[in-house]
Amino acid sequence: MNAIFTAIFFAALLLFLFTDPDLFLASMLKGGQKAATLTLSLLSVYCVWLGFFKVMERSGAMRGVARITAPLARKLFRTRDEEAIALSAGNLSANLLGLPGAPTPLGIRATKRFLATGHDFAAEMLFVLNATSLQLLPTTVIALRLAMGSLSPADIFLPTLLTTAFTTLLGVFLLLMAQKCGRRRK
Repeated sequence: MNAIFTAIFFAALLLFLFTDPDLFLASMLKGGQKAATLTLSLLSVYCVWLGFFKVMERSGAMRGVARITAPLARKLFRTRDEEAIALSAGNLSANLLGLPGAPTPLGIRATKRFLATGHDFAAEMLFVLNATSLQLLPTTVIALRLAMGSLSPADIFLPTLLTTAFTTLLGVFLLLMAQKCGRRRK
């Protein structure tokens, strides 16, 4: 993939240098400025939410969320491991808020815990839920749209909610079907 992007960059570079060399530097500077603005916008969103989750984890609030969601989580993950459920609750909460990178550390810790305790199905379910990523509030996409000057950055809310709800339900259904088919073969 890096080779493809490098080839595209050099093709554009040569095209600009031969067709309009003066526009080349202006375009590079404008693109760099947009990239810096976008990076700072996303950085601020991530700082707020990662800080929020760290405070929740240290204060014990994450365990409270896990207790509230425990009955559903026990059925969904088919485990009673409270620590893994708490980590999964934090991971899924970050996904629900549309923070694609934020839940990764919690998800890794939860998956390691599931696998260490022999709950392979729970690890698979967590993977499916992360891959399909149900988003109640797509904060990252809204922040991107806001940074790029969208007049109504939250218009993405309903389409994102419907799409991610569909993919999550489909992913869980397919995992359950694959598990059922796997049991029949044994």
